Amino acid sequence: MELVFGAVLLACLYSFVLSDLQGDALYALKVSLNAPADQLRDWNQNQVNPCTWPNVICDSSNHVTSVTLSGMNCSGTLSPKIGVLTNLNTLTLKGNGIMGEIPKEFGNLSKLSSLDLGNNRLSGEIPSSLGNLKKLQFLTLSQNNLTGAIPESLNDLPNLINILLDSNNLSGQIPEHLFQIPKYNFTGNHLNCGINSQQPCESDSTDSGGSNKPKIGIIVGTVGGIIILLLFGGLLFFICKGRHKGYKREVFVDVAGEVDRRIAFGQLKRFSYRELQLATDNFSEKNILGQGGFGKVYKGVLQDNTKVAVKRLTDFESPGGDAAFQREVEMISVAVHKNLLRLIGFCTTPSERLLVYPFMMNLSVAYRLRERKPEEAVLDWATRKKVALGAARGLEYLHEHCNPKIIHRDVKAANVLLDEDFEAVVGDFGLAKLVDVRKTNVTTQVRGTMGHIAPEYLSTGKSSERTDVFGYGIMLLELVTGQRAIDFSRLEEEDDVLLLDHVKKLEREKRLDAIVDRNLNKNYNILEVEMMIQVALLCTQASPEDRPAMSDVVRMLEGEGLAERWEEWQHVEVTRRQEYERLQRRFDWGEDSLYNQDAIELSGGR
Repeated sequence: MELVFGAVLLACLYSFVLSDLQGDALYALKVSLNAPADQLRDWNQNQVNPCTWPNVICDSSNHVTSVTLSGMNCSGTLSPKIGVLTNLNTLTLKGNGIMGEIPKEFGNLSKLSSLDLGNNRLSGEIPSSLGNLKKLQFLTLSQNNLTGAIPESLNDLPNLINILLDSNNLSGQIPEHLFQIPKYNFTGNHLNCGINSQQPCESDSTDSGGSNKPKIGIIVGTVGGIIILLLFGGLLFFICKGRHKGYKREVFVDVAGEVDRRIAFGQLKRFSYRELQLATDNFSEKNILGQGGFGKVYKGVLQDNTKVAVKRLTDFESPGGDAAFQREVEMISVAVHKNLLRLIGFCTTPSERLLVYPFMMNLSVAYRLRERKPEEAVLDWATRKKVALGAARGLEYLHEHCNPKIIHRDVKAANVLLDEDFEAVVGDFGLAKLVDVRKTNVTTQVRGTMGHIAPEYLSTGKSSERTDVFGYGIMLLELVTGQRAIDFSRLEEEDDVLLLDHVKKLEREKRLDAIVDRNLNKNYNILEVEMMIQVALLCTQASPEDRPAMSDVVRMLEGEGLAERWEEWQHVEVTRRQEYERLQRRFDWGEDSLYNQDAIELSGGR
């Protein structure tokens, strides 16, 4: 079992390294841009997958394809490490105060179709390496302090349809081919265009790519404009007519079936998309509370001033998903418990699935442990005990009192929310089911967060309630230590990357005080800390059959049955470690044959 778990872990860490190349490049960009403290806070260098970061979009293979950082008041420079993102399709950094030169490494972004660096303070020459971007369609470098000539290599961009280089200090000749591009602007420079040249410095509606038939262009443009105006007028008429009919039945109407009162799940409300657009200021980036594998969560205020959290799901793969989505919403709506996040309502359109929850004033346990503002209070030990018990009771309800039972599959501190009384409220339960029910293939996609995922789920893709128990155990360790489940910074101290291994080591050495979150300033009961660590280690055993059920976890946290289970675990753990160390010694000393000696030497450092 140790060897299997080790192999799985190594495979996962290897995938981390691959993902981390992108994460490192983007984090280097954040640092070099000198982004303000209130911007890009979720770009965490310890979070290996940047696809969950705001303003970053990835494809299905977790390749970063789009980065948009407009108007963030950055005052630094551009990092050359951005050249690592070879699958990048769109890069938008306009409206900042970025200084310095454009790195030549931008020429490595072979799939880039849109590059917008306008309205910054960039200086130096335009790198000739941009001529390597054969898929580039839109290039905007206007309103900077760029100097020198426009590189001849830009002549070699076959797909370029828009180039804006206005308001710089460029000089010299403009490559002739650039005048053939449908839209260009070279004004505000010292270039060979305009009054003293046959070529204008800016394209316009009557001269697209140097056409010598302006009258035809005017006629075509006028006729096209009239046709568009008529079409727009007709569309507006039908929309107004439809709204007039709709308002007789319902204030908000935007999708078929929305006013069908037969679709009613207890107290759930079916919201219109327009209603949630208004509540979240059209899903404004400034209202993002967080995001994960299922989508982004936005803070919103309904018309009656009720504060809500709107989760916008992003994973849709099968047609006819609306009916399946409603069935799953109905299932989740009947899971009502004080330690489970209550679903207020939902919204469906042909392209959107949204869930509406009450807004949790104190956000998440992860936020309170690691991201709180300096003026906000530390979670005290009594509150942490209450959170541990409340989350356990919520999961117990999902596993043992729902029919069918619900498996969370992503239990972690970030998914345990805190209400106004700091009562634990488990969120995101059922979302894995909501998404997977719409899959048309039979492949099971592993959902969760690395460091929290049980080994059997990683290796087989099969989850059970004991998968949640493992995640809950890691969450308990987060509560006690205040640390992340995976932290590569511990490597600097030659310590374990995984929080579970880190705690196991300190527990064996009886250094419990070294485990506890330093923010508690020793204001805790060491016996209660020991009990919580013991429960956590029982929950995170490698074999799912050995882990307790959540009902047993609740009883152990309440002081019943822990001593017996812990004694049994210690006996198994000691035996397992002795066997592992015996095998390790045998391997190290090469007892079997002289040939082993060569193998050992080959596997050493080199």
